[in-house]
Amino acid sequence: MKEAFRPYAPLNVLKPVTTDVWVADGPEIHFGYLGLKLPFPTRMTVIRLPAGGLWVHSPIALTEELAQRVLGAGKVQFLIAPNTLHYWYIDDWKMRFPQAAVYAAPTLKERAKRAVAIDQTLGDSSPAAWAGTIEQRVIAGPMLTEVCFFHRPSRTLVLTDLIENFEPERIRGWPLRLLVRLSGAAHPDGKAPIDLRMTFWRHRGAVKAAVEQMIAWDPARIIIAHGRCYEENGAAELRRAFRWVF
Repeated sequence: MKEAFRPYAPLNVLKPVTTDVWVADGPEIHFGYLGLKLPFPTRMTVIRLPAGGLWVHSPIALTEELAQRVLGAGKVQFLIAPNTLHYWYIDDWKMRFPQAAVYAAPTLKERAKRAVAIDQTLGDSSPAAWAGTIEQRVIAGPMLTEVCFFHRPSRTLVLTDLIENFEPERIRGWPLRLLVRLSGAAHPDGKAPIDLRMTFWRHRGAVKAAVEQMIAWDPARIIIAHGRCYEENGAAELRRAFRWVF
């Protein structure tokens, strides 16, 4: 199958976002959605901690070229599986960087369809290793549990699937463009797709409390795993994207 999304080229390179924060865009994957196998662009986030170690969020497919580029920024110290869907490549990275500790979202061990060697389970309180630098908050649901992160020095919020923002002009084929628009995950009004939002319906109060915490952090920008990131007005984008809980 030909790629349905135009990739955020160049792939497998670290792209600076701000001081000590990078993203790397990876190859397209196919993911089950409403009974279909749909293409998704992939993206990981890398943050350099004050002591110099790297915090790698939602690692993408690993190549040796990518590994060398990451090593150019520092020593890989932490591998983050931020939700119960984004974990597939964790073990590949652990094999390449055996000294790295794996931190995973709650319930991933029970839900994972591939073995994941988890060292620590993430919660609402940041581990000592990055406390004061990266804040975090868990949003738990029956379909998806995700941990949201806020890099305090750069005011960068890092999300995974709780906001998706696919750019229609990057999607090949009108049926897929229509499906993305109907799901509610199309730029410029990206948000969690409708099926995911529905699973949180009975948990809206908890989601609202978590979003209020994220707004209080006052992010300058939001990095997401799928689609166009938000480079400014982070708090306003949170209010817009999560208006379904307010």
